[in-house]
Amino acid sequence: MNAEPLDADTVTALVADATAAPSLHNAQPWTFRCLRETGVLRLYADLRRALPHTDPDNRGLLMGCGAALFNLRVAAAGAGLAPDVRLLPDPTSTELLADVRLLGSAPVDDTLARLAPAIRRRHSSRQPFRDADIPAATKERLAEAARLEGAELFFPDAWHVRAIVELVRDAEDTEALDPGVREETVRWTHPEPASATGTADGIPAGAFGPRQRGTSVPVRDFAVGRPVPGRETAHFEENPNIVLLGTAGDEPLEWLRAGQALERVLLQATADGLVASITSQPLEWPDIRWAVRDPLSAMANVQMVIRLGHGPEGEPSPRRPVADVLELQ
Repeated sequence: MNAEPLDADTVTALVADATAAPSLHNAQPWTFRCLRETGVLRLYADLRRALPHTDPDNRGLLMGCGAALFNLRVAAAGAGLAPDVRLLPDPTSTELLADVRLLGSAPVDDTLARLAPAIRRRHSSRQPFRDADIPAATKERLAEAARLEGAELFFPDAWHVRAIVELVRDAEDTEALDPGVREETVRWTHPEPASATGTADGIPAGAFGPRQRGTSVPVRDFAVGRPVPGRETAHFEENPNIVLLGTAGDEPLEWLRAGQALERVLLQATADGLVASITSQPLEWPDIRWAVRDPLSAMANVQMVIRLGHGPEGEPSPRRPVADVLELQ
């Protein structure tokens, strides 16, 4: 089935939605190239935005690009287009991650299209959530969202959650001793409001959330010891709802799929009225990552720790202009 030529306005709108995806430190490590006559939109990794100390294998970078790819698929379905995706289409290129043919005459995936309104509503929330369980039916929808993208969602019990919180603290202690990791965190996080920095990437102070009083939830502290004017301290929920997203494999193809699964879970959670924050902090250290998974579960490789719940929506982090990430041909 042939793709149809794409107009510039349609492509720009699709890429704008794609770039609303989360990424490690909000580095937004992606670019797009549109071959309009053939109806193909290409996704590339922007390796200039890699974090070699925090993410030496580019696992997090590829997951962020996978999340952007999933947003693109959802936005396309919402616009009445059917995306036909080929992952890693060129074995000789480490930067070309996906070819997406946007078909105007093929059946549209309604399950994707229904998630389109959630793209702009989804923001990471590092605020305290209410101590309330997530209904079983909602958990099943979230698990199905992960399965549809070739991943698995695991809901750890209370003892495992406490262990994950301790592993986050261990990761923070390890980070404190690594000047390269600390430099990257300082580079991509801003202890001032987004309006004051004028930056289009990274994490502004308003998205840090309050400092935890005690430690009960796995939320990364992006202040890394720096003073943040006006930042408060707060109690967080004592019994957080934590889920682990994982895959069978642990190679670039699985990381791209994990990123798509992550965003599908996050958009489904948003559609279900939940808020979320994510952290890969304990997964960034090989000697800690293995301990995050439950030894009794079948999950082979944990790719992300997700905190879900009911609470205030997070402040949106800035995004690069579409013109900076899209090349039209």
